[in-house]
Amino acid sequence: MTSVRLLLLGSVAIVSTGVQAADLPAKSVAPVEYVRICSTHGNGFFYIPGTETCLRVGGRVRAEYLYVEPIDRSQDTIGFRARGRINIDARTATAYGMLRTYIRMEMTRNTGAYGFNPTSPEINQAFVQFGGLTAGRAVSFFTDPDLPAPNFGDLKFDDPSNAEVNLFAYTYSFGNGFSATLSLEDGTQRSVNNDLAFPLFGVASTSPVFAPIASTYAGELMPDVVANLRYTGTWGGAQLSAALHQIRDVSAGVTTVGGVTAPVLNPITGLPNPTFADTDYGFAVAALGYANVPALGVGDTVWMMATYTDGAIGYLNGGQSDAISDGFIGAGTLSMPITDAFVDPFTGEFKANKAYAIAGGLNHNWTPTIQTNVFGSWMRFDAPGVAQYVVPTTVATIAAGTAGTTTGLVDFDETRVGANVIWTPVKEFLIGVEALYIRVDPRERVAVPITTAAGDPTGAFRSSGSEDTWEGRLRVQRDF
Repeated sequence: MTSVRLLLLGSVAIVSTGVQAADLPAKSVAPVEYVRICSTHGNGFFYIPGTETCLRVGGRVRAEYLYVEPIDRSQDTIGFRARGRINIDARTATAYGMLRTYIRMEMTRNTGAYGFNPTSPEINQAFVQFGGLTAGRAVSFFTDPDLPAPNFGDLKFDDPSNAEVNLFAYTYSFGNGFSATLSLEDGTQRSVNNDLAFPLFGVASTSPVFAPIASTYAGELMPDVVANLRYTGTWGGAQLSAALHQIRDVSAGVTTVGGVTAPVLNPITGLPNPTFADTDYGFAVAALGYANVPALGVGDTVWMMATYTDGAIGYLNGGQSDAISDGFIGAGTLSMPITDAFVDPFTGEFKANKAYAIAGGLNHNWTPTIQTNVFGSWMRFDAPGVAQYVVPTTVATIAAGTAGTTTGLVDFDETRVGANVIWTPVKEFLIGVEALYIRVDPRERVAVPITTAAGDPTGAFRSSGSEDTWEGRLRVQRDF
């Protein structure tokens, strides 16, 4: 009985103590805010704590190795490239549509056949999208970033992997996959120029010969105006594009003779040409498309892009993202000059050069981890006849190897055909090898300088109808 009393008293004491403890004020604890997954925009996005903004951080590391056929012993035949990339993508849903900011920063180290450059950070892309507005640095709207073109080397089309420009654009969506965009883009990055130094122009002529006059691009007065009409569907996509490009000259009507500045005289009138040529405008138009071909295999695609330019060669030059001050396209020892326009020595005004190209490819998946891509491009450069000179046949020109050759801005064709095999043993990691054949074929015979083994000119020439070369690449890449 005594034990029962003790047990009851102990239970009452415990209960009363618990009641007193419950009456005491509890310390406040700060709420824990865990990172929430944001699945609205795809994998990898999460909500920034305390906001409704979704963020994704990603990147890429690429190691690439290049082999090119050497011309002489002074040339590097192998090259090494290391590239790192960081992507930051922030998206917020608003009453006006999605607000998106995107940053892509790259750092590249090239050596050897790639050409040496020190490692330096570069803002590859940085733009804001708000509804239909896109402002900043992004892929040009002349091309389509969804074009499935997995070539490692360059082809002659506006390659979206290398076509980033500063722009201000508005896209209107019609619905059902159709949209139209008007974009104001930096035209300085699309300019192609050449010094037009032709040592054989006028050689052995019995009458005066006047070479095309080189010009230097003046400051930009207006941006390139780019427009497209795009369709994106479940089967693939298609797009029509157009661009207007301004051509301005600094002072093509002035030259320097013996250290003295003098006007360029018109060979017909004998009067000075204008100090600078009147502003002209080049243009480019393109049609592109891509489609899924499940009949060949799961994930297989075909793609193509056809481009015509008149005074705007940068729109088919491998996705040009920087101005070219002395443009050439070549293979082997053959190097053909290209430029948007030149100044006609007889009028002092611009004459534009034309170029057109078609590129395309087929992507086939043999297995879920092995892919083969076959691709190619064909380009033609077409300059007005006043920009060319045929070296007459004389004893001296026969001895020099220049008789009957054409110099100046010579018309030519360029063909590129390549293939690669890509192995993806793990998702977003690949190892690929590629071979690319390049052939440049002038539509006239041209004089190619003969050099020593060290690459020094001998003063003699050989007549050539075409040249070709090979490139090989090995790529190891990881995206995350």
